[in-house]
Amino acid sequence: MTPTLRSLISAAALAALALPVAAQTTAPAETAPAAEAQAAPAIQPDIWQGAEDAPVEMIEYASFTCSHCAAFHTDVYPQLKAEYIDTGKVRFTQRDVYFDEPGLWAGILARCGGEEKFYPVAGMLFEKQREWLGAKTGDELAANLRKIGAMAGYSTEQMDACWQDTAKVESLLATFQQNAVADKIEGTPTFIIGGETVRNAPWEQLKAEINEKLAAAN
Repeated sequence: MTPTLRSLISAAALAALALPVAAQTTAPAETAPAAEAQAAPAIQPDIWQGAEDAPVEMIEYASFTCSHCAAFHTDVYPQLKAEYIDTGKVRFTQRDVYFDEPGLWAGILARCGGEEKFYPVAGMLFEKQREWLGAKTGDELAANLRKIGAMAGYSTEQMDACWQDTAKVESLLATFQQNAVADKIEGTPTFIIGGETVRNAPWEQLKAEINEKLAAAN
């Protein structure tokens, strides 16, 4: 019998995700201090795209279950990458926001192959969001995510190992909570461009903000 995603991810890790399924506009609560005997989960580093010396840094807070985030990645991100990231003007990173269990499971899958695979797999998750998220049961959702993982070259054993990696799962949750609290994230997508927060906005507005920061940096 194929294990469910819920059974693969530890109960402790899922308990840490104390957020409602539809809370895509609710900020995460700050976590209580860990017991002295328990080491705090490691904070994951950002996975950056673009030149390290790019004059403008852009952070996107995104949830894999957020439809607006999917729209950004299919309609806007290709232009951002071609015009600003690939040309050395912007250094970009995506920070995951876990509003619900399916988003967490998808986030684990995106990081299952290391930094090289993150953006390609994240892209597939956003492009096919309606397909995999349209599952009626947990088993169907698991099967849908496994299909995406297989397309990325992951084996079933590799995916199961990632979902069972308690330390990594708790690390991802701790990273999300620390970053989102520090940057006062209340919904997705939210962008931080050159240190300034911009809520979900059309490409022309984002582009204008980037150009303003570029002009200030020159």
